[in-house]
Amino acid sequence: MAKSVAAPVSAAPAVSPEASYVIAVDVGGTCTDCVVYRAGGSLQVGKAFSTPPDFAHGVLDSVRVAAAAMDVELRHLLSRTSLFLHGSTVVDNTVITRDGARTGLITTAGFEDTLIVTRGAYGRWSGQPEEVIKHPVTTSRPEPLVPAARILGVRERIDRDGKVVRPLEEADVARALRALAADGVESIAVCLLWSFRNPVHEQRIREIARELVPQVHVCISSEVAPVPGEYERTSTTVINAYAGRVVKSYLDELAQILGDAGYAGPLLVMQGYGGLVPVAEAASRPVGMIECGPAAGVVGARFLGKLLDEPNIIAADMGGTTFKVGVIQDGEFGYAREPIVDRLHYAAAKIDVASIGAGGGSIVSVDPRTRRPMVGPRSAGARPGPVCYGRGGTEPTLTDVAAIIGYMDPNTFLGGSVKLDLEAARRVFREKVAEPMGMEVEEAAVGIYKIAAAQIADLVREVTVERGLDPRDFDLHAFGGSCGLFAGAFATDLSVKRVVVPFTASVNCAFGLATSDVIHEYSRVEPLRLPAQADEVNALFRPMVEQALATLRQEGFAGDGIAIELAADLRYRRQVHQITTPLRRPLPLDAAALDTLASDFERLYEQRYGRGSAYRGAGIEAVTFRVRGRGITAMPAPSAARPGDADASHAAMGKRRMYAGGKDAMALGTTYDFTRLLPGNTVHGPAVIHTPITTVVIQEDQHGRMDEFRNVVIELSA
Repeated sequence: MAKSVAAPVSAAPAVSPEASYVIAVDVGGTCTDCVVYRAGGSLQVGKAFSTPPDFAHGVLDSVRVAAAAMDVELRHLLSRTSLFLHGSTVVDNTVITRDGARTGLITTAGFEDTLIVTRGAYGRWSGQPEEVIKHPVTTSRPEPLVPAARILGVRERIDRDGKVVRPLEEADVARALRALAADGVESIAVCLLWSFRNPVHEQRIREIARELVPQVHVCISSEVAPVPGEYERTSTTVINAYAGRVVKSYLDELAQILGDAGYAGPLLVMQGYGGLVPVAEAASRPVGMIECGPAAGVVGARFLGKLLDEPNIIAADMGGTTFKVGVIQDGEFGYAREPIVDRLHYAAAKIDVASIGAGGGSIVSVDPRTRRPMVGPRSAGARPGPVCYGRGGTEPTLTDVAAIIGYMDPNTFLGGSVKLDLEAARRVFREKVAEPMGMEVEEAAVGIYKIAAAQIADLVREVTVERGLDPRDFDLHAFGGSCGLFAGAFATDLSVKRVVVPFTASVNCAFGLATSDVIHEYSRVEPLRLPAQADEVNALFRPMVEQALATLRQEGFAGDGIAIELAADLRYRRQVHQITTPLRRPLPLDAAALDTLASDFERLYEQRYGRGSAYRGAGIEAVTFRVRGRGITAMPAPSAARPGDADASHAAMGKRRMYAGGKDAMALGTTYDFTRLLPGNTVHGPAVIHTPITTVVIQEDQHGRMDEFRNVVIELSA
């Protein structure tokens, strides 16, 4: 069994026979996180190391840990669980490692190079780090998931209005299918011109495939990504086909393992847009799972923000591999305009989360020519992990840096289940970083810590300051296993209002699953100039609304448990980029509702592109109409405790030399046991709070207060 830890929000009662629990598990690159709760009840959390490549076993490990903390057997807990929620990096990993199915692509004859060409020169540098973009001559397009030899064209043509201009040549289709099957293709993506306006040819190709090559999995773009944008639509369909078999196998294995362990309820899977869907839907459209973990973290941050009455949040997630950040403004999060995975664009709704390769497992190295230190993007991952974990790691990481500068306690890490080897961390860091830089170990470690904090602050500025947002108007929620180590440093640089390290910090993505609803999305492309006739718009929305209602009712939702949300992708005439603008009225819409839609679009446009950039005289047109059907799920209900006095001396563990922040020197700071802190207790820096699942650093001139929900709230100096 993987070494792991669990920590209760409050004393967890024994499971009663009538109890109906919800379990949420998120799989990360280093650890797998678990949250267990009853509707309206308190939380129990658990954490275990991830188990690549068989991540499903790590899922069971994390649940087993939570069950042990509740003093029940795993089977006992699972047999009394009514709902299992899951988020996973399986699609991201499949694309990044290029470990998907052998895939082919069938497209309209004459457009075989769409996937290869990408978006012209933009494809050469999009998704590249700044160091690469600085040298455009050396950039190249990403390696496609389908090579040119397995991209075949068929003669057909549908025009922009959905009219069949040239019927599908079925002989071409048969030849293409047989050729791809003979080449050993396991999965085929089908993407034809304007198929999102009329899918008849794509549907016919799938029918022929079922007759001629039934063993081959087929994805059609009119179902996977029925949106404009030829390259993005093709890329999305290819990713879906490439990852399809891997995802289905993974989800089937997970369902089997859970079933064997005693679980008999439904399995819901997180999507990148922030909602849950049934496992069968997730398996049929795996592209929706990309970055679902970070999306869940932002959803969890919004839930906590509502609890704390703070609508403006910078949601910062730092785990073992990456640092990710999303922004919640006025209680709403934004969606990525151009989602990318491993430099491949795709067209699927995804909460806007930016990331860099800076996590606890990020490897620290020194360029032998320039003696310049670098943090990431390589990561030690779950195995072998940081040197101090004693699991075979041989390269220094940011976690090792944190240990060297006094932030890690070798005896309390993960509740004492993993004893850290600080001497090994110092030895390897001295050999590979400090000596090549000509510095002492602690001096070099402090420098690396400050570099990582500066890189993180720069990324946060990209998603705030560079978009016209002032970090001083936001709370910063620091979650993930490593963020509490760095938040005090980069938050000071950003001058945010305060830092909140949630009680669920190290399992916040799993907590986000528990605070998500079941969401189904529908869209229809129908270019329409505003102002438009309300009846015409209602006619576009109504079939999608009816479909959403039917699906949710079939899944057991009814009455107030169903919410329908309408939106439209709008743009100014002759512009390319669109902004998804919510409609604030239910059907039927009238002229006033459509006028409000246009005004809201212009407000969002200026929010993104700057004051004065909106100009209604250019003409506004709707491109895509969207419906979101939401099935309201039972949420956790953290109970608030009455805050006591500020004295935290009863939770003090001792003194230790640590980097205090600000100055480069080490100082004597106090360490505290999180489990002994009480609401209202205040810790003054420099200090470190050790929780069973993460570590929180309070730097000098800062103080951390435990609030009524057992979050650590760090107040910054003026």
